[in-house]
Amino acid sequence: MKEQSTDILPFAGVLETTIYAENLEQAKAFYGGLLGLEEVTAKEGCHVFYRCGTTIVLIFDPAITKSQTLDAHLPVPPHGTSGATHICFSAPGRQVDEWKALLQKNDIPIESEITWPNGARSVYFRDPAGNSLEFAQPRLWGYDEKDANE
Repeated sequence: MKEQSTDILPFAGVLETTIYAENLEQAKAFYGGLLGLEEVTAKEGCHVFYRCGTTIVLIFDPAITKSQTLDAHLPVPPHGTSGATHICFSAPGRQVDEWKALLQKNDIPIESEITWPNGARSVYFRDPAGNSLEFAQPRLWGYDEKDANE
């Protein structure tokens, strides 16, 4: 590995992240329906994209993105993975409990609940494609909660 540059440019954050689902209709029902994320765009049989705060969650059918560029005018290299991926959604204050209750009401099993050494709480569960999802309080990573109800 090359030596790290002393002229490092700061990142503003993560603009987009990707997960994969073979059944995009199930993904749409889960992410757009149950979780209420705003759909930005979709291409039948290929992908669906959602807005989540300042990040875009890209959901691709892995069979499509591993084997081809999706648009000749936009030469994004093929990509993909196999197996479950992970996203952690920020849930300040008591929202972790509210999301947990919504998941349970919709028969989504809670896989794990953790109170971290700094007191932050997380709830883990799976989407229909088997991806590992988490709701966690932002203080897990030292961010302000921005929720007076905590």
